[in-house]
This record gives sequence, C-alpha cells and structure tokens, in this order.
Amino acid sequence: MASEKLHVLAHPIVNARLSKLRRMSTTPKEFREGIHDISLILGIEASRDLEEETFQGETPVGPFTGSLIKPEIGLAPILRAGMGMTDALLNLFPAARVYHLGIYREKVSLQPVEYYSKLPANPTVEQVFLLDPLIATGGTACAALNMITEWGIPVNQIKLLCVLGSQDGLTRVQAEFPGVEIWVAAVDPHLTSNGLISPGLGDTGDRLYNTLKE
Repeated sequence: MASEKLHVLAHPIVNARLSKLRRMSTTPKEFREGIHDISLILGIEASRDLEEETFQGETPVGPFTGSLIKPEIGLAPILRAGMGMTDALLNLFPAARVYHLGIYREKVSLQPVEYYSKLPANPTVEQVFLLDPLIATGGTACAALNMITEWGIPVNQIKLLCVLGSQDGLTRVQAEFPGVEIWVAAVDPHLTSNGLISPGLGDTGDRLYNTLKE
C-alpha cells in the first residue's frame, strides 16, 4: 500500500472518531457529525500544498502581506454518501463549485452505473476534490475519476478524499489512476463476497440519512 500518492491519516482524533462511526449504537446524528469531523481533517491535510497568491492589506496596527488560495476549487461528491462530506469541505472552501456525481453499484455484478452528472460542458475549476466516504471495490471511485478526467481536469489536479478504504479498492484506484492523490483516514484489510469493507462502517448512505430499516 505504500505510495507517495496515498496518504493515510495517523491521528488520535481521527482514530477515535472512526471508532465511534464503526459502532452499531452510533446514532445517525452522531454518524453525520463524525463523517463531518473526519472530512474536515482530511480537507485540511489534503490542501497543504495548494498554491497561494499574496496581497497587501492593512490591520488596525499596520500593513501586512496576506495570502489567498490561487486555484479555483471544485468539489465532486458522489451521491448520496459523498454529500456527508460536502459541508466540511465547503467550510474550508466557501466559494467552491459543487458538482454532484450520481453513481451506484449494481448489486449483482458490483459494477458502477452512472446516472447523473452536474459537470458543465467545460471545466470551470482548476483543482477538484472528489468526495466518497468509502472506497470498497474501487469501481465507483474509478468511474468518477473517469468522468472528471474526461471532462478535462488532469489527474494530478484531482484529490480523492475518503473516510475508509479497503486495501483492494485503493490498490485498484492506484493501478487505474496512478497520478491521483488519495487521502484516507484508515484502511481495512478485507472485502466481503458482496463487496463490503470488513469490518467497515456498514452502508454509509443509510447510516447518514437514517434509512437502514427501509
């Protein structure tokens, strides 16, 4: 799993939040809060190398040289679970454009099916943060990366942020898109026969939006 493009967070706060997310007793409200908190930390860590531009300003005491984030930022949450990460990233990038991507995994074949894209005809941003809480088989993430690169964003200008990934899924993403930068809170070793991360978190969308029993 070692790669200069793969960054696994090793932070006590993240570990504690993730442990709470794993528990079956965690309420939907607590689950949403945990996803938000981890996403915020992922966003901060993943944005360390963003290019800055300077400006001259005045404080009440005197002049200063300030900085602004130079690239135009886009957020691409994969529906529906990626929406749980979006507000945290909007806290960091309030002016970011949000491009929803609709992709679901067919239950039998486990292959991704694209059903919605809010990407405009031509790119309007320079850097994209792709948001997907779970990377299980890696198929959905790869489908989304295909959509974004075909839209015209170079793969080295895309950062994939996920709360939890499987070893197999992350390996697949790296094999198909070796230039993409991946930030993940933790990595689990196994996938079940029906493509679920083990021990994992369960269905993130259902746990975010309280639809487990529907």
